[in-house]
Amino acid sequence: MSAIGKNFYKQVPSRSPLFVRRNYVFLGTVFAGAFAFEMTFDSVTDSMWDKINKGRQWKDIRAKYVEAGDDE
Repeated sequence: MSAIGKNFYKQVPSRSPLFVRRNYVFLGTVFAGAFAFEMTFDSVTDSMWDKINKGRQWKDIRAKYVEAGDDE
């Protein structure tokens, strides 16, 4: 298995970006990219969900059912 890794590493040109040459930098780049993708994906899907279900969610109809002066 390590022979595969060594062969792959030898194929990476010396002029390649730093994030490919060092393992800890590569892993950091992967995790940072995954985190950024997850945050973007969540915000986009939440906004799509809110747009599709506008007027049917609790945050939209709460005023109809909750009295303003009720302190329960």
